[in-house]
Amino acid sequence: MKKLILLLTILFGVFSVNAQETTAEEPTEGLSQEELAKQAANPVANLMSFPFQNNLNMNQGPFDRNTNILNIQPVIPLFNGKVITRTIMPIVSIPDYGNETGKLTSGLADIVFTAFYVPESKGLIWGIGPVLELPTGGSMRGTEKWSAGSSALVMVQPGDWTIGILVNNTWSFAGNEDRDNINHMLANLFVVRQLGNGWYVNSAPIITADWTAESGDQWIVPVGAGVGKVMLLGGKLPLNVQTGLYNNVIRPDFGPEWQLRIQAQILLPTSIFKGK
Repeated sequence: MKKLILLLTILFGVFSVNAQETTAEEPTEGLSQEELAKQAANPVANLMSFPFQNNLNMNQGPFDRNTNILNIQPVIPLFNGKVITRTIMPIVSIPDYGNETGKLTSGLADIVFTAFYVPESKGLIWGIGPVLELPTGGSMRGTEKWSAGSSALVMVQPGDWTIGILVNNTWSFAGNEDRDNINHMLANLFVVRQLGNGWYVNSAPIITADWTAESGDQWIVPVGAGVGKVMLLGGKLPLNVQTGLYNNVIRPDFGPEWQLRIQAQILLPTSIFKGK
């Protein structure tokens, strides 16, 4: 918890230090902070990004232990933005839920790879593609199952708003036969309101359902919101920083009660590789 408080202090310190510096500066690569903030809100924008998203799941198990998940999730556009790939590499720290102190395991969990085909469109933005889960977490931090499925995204960006949903479902098809089969769904709702000068407020709950669990223990439904800012480090390098707090209003008996999300995201517009 001390490390988390320190990270929060650093992030909000960066907010305040860079707010005045970036106000009067325009990016040298042709995109303003407002345009970058709007692209950062679009999961399938033609924009390379490297998010480091830390999720602290709080009050879990009989002793209200906390689980920490750092998602390293690079987003790479291909074929002039018609294909967007996203790879999520979770670094987890799992406590010993049966005791008031102690760690069970930490390290890499199962990697998730998604590729979206995003056709050119006006107004409604959409994308579809496959999702693949790799059993890289082993027996302690993963499912030991290969899983695959499909993913879809629909969104609109009217004015200063971004509204959309990303949904996927995966089923296990290979792996350790002694482990339970996988059939789970993820739905990421997102609503973003740009405030100007790179600032925004958002709500991006990640709803999950485990269809193999018993009734009453299938769903995790969070409710919450956050705030963020896109700034230009050194007047050139775009950095998107945000934080949010979510309460799991529907959750399994063993599920976490709260989630604190902190993210730092490096943005690299494809225009930076072109001449001015």
